[in-house]
Amino acid sequence: MALVVLMSLTVFAKDAGEVYRPDMYATFWALVPPIIAIALALFTKEVYSSLFVGILVGALFYANFSFEKTVLHLMEDGIVGVLSDSNNVGILVFLVILGTMVCLMNQAGGSAAFGQWAGKKIKSRVGAQLVTIVLGVLIFIDDYFNCLTVGSVMRPVTDKHNVSRAKLSYLIDSTAAPVCIIAPISSWAAAVAGFVEGEDGLSVFVRAIPYNFYALLTIVMMFSLVLLKMDYGPMKKHEQNAMNGDLFTTGEQSYSSDKADIAKKGHVVDLLIPILSLIICCVIGMIYTGGFFDGVDFITAFSQSNASVGLALGSLFAFFITVLLYLVRRVMKFKDCMACLPEGFKAMVPAILILTFAWTLKAMTDSLGATVFVENAMTSSAGSLLNLLPAIIFLVGAGLAFASGTSWGTFGILIPIVVAVFQDTNPTLMIISISACMAGAVCGDHCSPISDTTIMASAGAQCDHVNHVSTQLPYAMTCAGVSFVTYVIAGFVQSAWICLPIGIILMVGTLIVIRKLQKS
Repeated sequence: MALVVLMSLTVFAKDAGEVYRPDMYATFWALVPPIIAIALALFTKEVYSSLFVGILVGALFYANFSFEKTVLHLMEDGIVGVLSDSNNVGILVFLVILGTMVCLMNQAGGSAAFGQWAGKKIKSRVGAQLVTIVLGVLIFIDDYFNCLTVGSVMRPVTDKHNVSRAKLSYLIDSTAAPVCIIAPISSWAAAVAGFVEGEDGLSVFVRAIPYNFYALLTIVMMFSLVLLKMDYGPMKKHEQNAMNGDLFTTGEQSYSSDKADIAKKGHVVDLLIPILSLIICCVIGMIYTGGFFDGVDFITAFSQSNASVGLALGSLFAFFITVLLYLVRRVMKFKDCMACLPEGFKAMVPAILILTFAWTLKAMTDSLGATVFVENAMTSSAGSLLNLLPAIIFLVGAGLAFASGTSWGTFGILIPIVVAVFQDTNPTLMIISISACMAGAVCGDHCSPISDTTIMASAGAQCDHVNHVSTQLPYAMTCAGVSFVTYVIAGFVQSAWICLPIGIILMVGTLIVIRKLQKS
């Protein structure tokens, strides 16, 4: 009897130790589900079903086309799994509270009052867009926070000056991740620093900033487009329609209208105090999770912070402050404040749905070993193309982030490879290549319909998500092309003082050529 039990335990231990690997694990097929989802979203203009089809294909591949295993993987490891992740839930809580605060500010009349005040100060479409860019650059703490805050503040202003929601979402998206990836005090800097093993992560991040061509050139491109008063691709149609009063072009509003029963006692402070409290509380929340109040210094606390928990905590306290402010000022009744909770939730339902599907799709590609496939491909080719490697890493990073919808996952794969290849041979080329990795990740994230930052930008501007992606894509690809050429030059020249000015000249020159081609 004892022998039988021992044999049973041995077999059980063997089975428990085995890790299931699908037949398509770590092959190109691992990238097929997100490619299908992205292609369908751009072709059908319908994002929910497109993402679900991609998820279903990923589950089928993982289960080797077994019906039962497909359904279980899709639900348990997919949708239920991502909604059980504390970081993901924290982001959803942050979204809901922020949606509620936006509803509160609208109902209290704060947004309308700010729009009227800004309308007196900002006299033109150019001014409205420039202020949006500047505000986006100033809010560099976190990309999620950037997207939703800038959208809430600037939407009344850009609407007043007939700037399309597609253009607003592009400006928001382009001052979110691209700004965070060049800001030493941001959640993104903390993430990158954590992936640089054997080096001072923050020092490497700071030295890499001048070589982060995609992020820097995106900012140059935004200012150039606004000052040259030019648009091209699908964005041109959206802007032309906006100047005729149609801010959405499709005629469909994915989010609830801002124009509801607005309190007439509203003042500019009813928007500014909630926004400032949100900024302060979120920063405090982030450094709290990093151990600041346990004696850790500010920079270290920020680098160790949990952005998801910190933003959720900060937004909750900001919500309490906002409700208290409106009750004290008697611009809203308590009952009306509480009525904004379900309304704010409903306003964020499209973003929550898309985020949930995007996270699930990423879970499918992770289970298929997409990251392992890319890592193996990069490692095998790293040694033979040293001078061209920054440009190649930029393309690989962009492709991986585009397919997976995540920048941070791309950092985690490529940065350790770059450090291993260059750490003891060419430190300058290591810095350039790390920058190329960060730039490529942001580029792919910027272009991808399944990127959480892109989804947040749509939510912040209250723009149809597919409209945002399709109008932004030509702009992002233009900047990506110029960045790629600049990284080719940087691989040989290895000087930011030479390469960055060349990149800026190429960027502005490219836009001028496009403008002339449009007129001819």
